[in-house]
Amino acid sequence: MKRTGNTILITGGGSGIGEALAQRFHDAGNTVIIAGRRRDALEAAIAGRANMHAMTLDIESADAIEAFAKTLVAAHPALNVVINNAGIMRYEDIGARRDLADAEATITTNLLGPIRLNNALVDHLKAQADAAIVNVTSGLAFVPLVAASTYSATKAAIHSYTISLRDALAGQVEVIELAPPAVQTDLTPGQRTREGYQPLDEFADEVVALFGQSPTPAEILVERVKFLRFAEAEGRFDAALEAITQLARGSGH
Repeated sequence: MKRTGNTILITGGGSGIGEALAQRFHDAGNTVIIAGRRRDALEAAIAGRANMHAMTLDIESADAIEAFAKTLVAAHPALNVVINNAGIMRYEDIGARRDLADAEATITTNLLGPIRLNNALVDHLKAQADAAIVNVTSGLAFVPLVAASTYSATKAAIHSYTISLRDALAGQVEVIELAPPAVQTDLTPGQRTREGYQPLDEFADEVVALFGQSPTPAEILVERVKFLRFAEAEGRFDAALEAITQLARGSGH
């Protein structure tokens, strides 16, 4: 992925990882469109920045995604990079019968959302020079967090889907996976200040540096996520699973 001169869409761009990356990509000389549900958060993220734009998007609605894609391409025909970052994480107890609303919303947002948006934009991207799709997964795609099992499962599914998409679009659209570790954001209550999580600015700076490599790695992996990403390959899976399970229990989950 080229470093500058892109027109980039970032979903979930009004806060957290999405906002931090959007502003850094904008600083590097790219036109950036951020999308999300909350207009106020989007406007705050783009305030004072030329060539940074905000569009509202209901990532849970298939019809809304189709309409959004048409409006987006009409307004920004140079669009050549899509970063699927929008996601939700809910803690759940899967050991007993429960209301599945949180699980179903997680699947709709984290799994169907990127699949639907990529489907709506893939033909446009294939016609662009230097096109790229970046799917944001998680270290939990590789070692699940029991207390957030559906979230972990959706990220594992997006990892698998990204491998398939990379092969299907080889030579047409670059397909990249970004797998964050636990980062200090508002993804879950109390996470912004949780000890042991990577500070957001430190994470975003490391990610941008990795994107600056040539060629861009197929997987963007900061140092902190490698404990999970390579746990199974290095024969550490059970120990990693136990470690993150105990960490979650220590924080009340």
